[in-house]
Amino acid sequence: MKKAVIIGSGLGGLATALRLITAGYSVTILEKNKTPGGRLNQLKLDGFKFDIGPSFMSMTYETEELFRSCGIPLSLELKELDPLYQVFFEHQPHPYRIWKDLSILEEEFAGIEPHLKTKVERYLAQGRKIFNNTEAPLIKSNVYGLTDFLGKIARRDITLLPYLFRNMWQEVERNFSSREAKVIFSLVSFFLGATPFETPAIYSLLNYVEFRHNGYWGVQDGMYRIIEELEKILRDKGANFIFETEVKEVLEENNRATGVKDQNGRRWEADVFVCNADAASFRGLILKRPQYSPCRLDKMHWGFAPFTIYLGVQGKIENAMQHNYFLGNNFKGYARKFLSSSASPERPYYYVNVASKACPGYAPPGCESILILCPVPDLRFKKNWTDKDNFADNIINDFSKRVHFNVMKNTLTRKILTPEDWESMFNLYRGSGLGLCHGLFQIGYFRPKNKDEKLGNFYYVGASTVPGTGLPMVIVGSKLTFERIIQDHGPLS
Repeated sequence: MKKAVIIGSGLGGLATALRLITAGYSVTILEKNKTPGGRLNQLKLDGFKFDIGPSFMSMTYETEELFRSCGIPLSLELKELDPLYQVFFEHQPHPYRIWKDLSILEEEFAGIEPHLKTKVERYLAQGRKIFNNTEAPLIKSNVYGLTDFLGKIARRDITLLPYLFRNMWQEVERNFSSREAKVIFSLVSFFLGATPFETPAIYSLLNYVEFRHNGYWGVQDGMYRIIEELEKILRDKGANFIFETEVKEVLEENNRATGVKDQNGRRWEADVFVCNADAASFRGLILKRPQYSPCRLDKMHWGFAPFTIYLGVQGKIENAMQHNYFLGNNFKGYARKFLSSSASPERPYYYVNVASKACPGYAPPGCESILILCPVPDLRFKKNWTDKDNFADNIINDFSKRVHFNVMKNTLTRKILTPEDWESMFNLYRGSGLGLCHGLFQIGYFRPKNKDEKLGNFYYVGASTVPGTGLPMVIVGSKLTFERIIQDHGPLS
């Protein structure tokens, strides 16, 4: 029986492990932390539970495909979101609820965006065209060289090429007139770790995904149920989980990896290795590849860093939904300047997940479990977070005013994670929460490959390799990595 070692137990690593063990491989999973999941994890604090990172997902059929392809019934109960979320603009009395029903959505924008339904239908039709032209050939297939990549692009609808060369903001400006509509339809770029001024317009396909194709979904009893279920299945199939074990060295011989060494000098040998750590920084910091040296890594376009606050609050916050965005009045200036600044903003933009709205078990009776996520500059730009408590207080006070509830006064428990914490906990380069961004020269062939350039039995899966960041994308990525392995080494069952 061939052996596979998985380095890291994020969603991509566990999904690849499940595919390999189903194909007959013996699987060992090495995880730095005490629990599996990577950024898709859970925090328990004083009777409250919190999603550490992702709080909803899309393209749920990719999760279903993973389980189905491994002959396992999907036991997770998925819950569709509608409305998807609500958006608070500063100095406006009411938030905008974002409904999938465009007739209802048009009523939300009455008086500021005439004929919204017609505009959105036209915009989503174009998003559908982009999605159908890119999903199978460019997202869900491996790239075997520049010629292969360019050939796949050349076979697409040539009318889509301009979407690669203009940004998301330019695209929403072509379709909507009001500031509010432009901002709301460009928020999807933040799911890729970048602003709409940096994200290619081709990613307007994500608006089609959220409104028409599949929508957004939560998981009954919380997002961490995905990880718990995968861990249980893998253990039942004989996978070996080794926690508090961090890979520090890869042993090589004749252009193959023969083993890896952990922080205690213990050696782990296998026939195949799959790295679920960041595909770019692992090459540079562990494998010491010159093309991924720290100097070159710093010149790459990384996603924003997360500043997260976890609050257990006494009382029910009636004016907040499960998913909420809180924005100011200077979106363009804020997005263009702040994410490369060395200072904390006085009026930050942020997302709030009140998980207890959908998962009552996340909080004691009469309480709320709250995650606040604020995109901030990574550690290349803002290196010091000694002001973290003042920054958190600023956000919490703003949140309190917007929802007309004194959050600070009613806080029972609180924890803050800065970019320094995210970097330390999950080995995220410079604290970047979503890995490499998806600019024109960081997609497809130009993204770090899922097979190592030198080591013939070493592979990668996760946000910074193909096809990209996000829960469904790393599940797709696990399939692409698995296909590479089977092509090179074959199935065993």
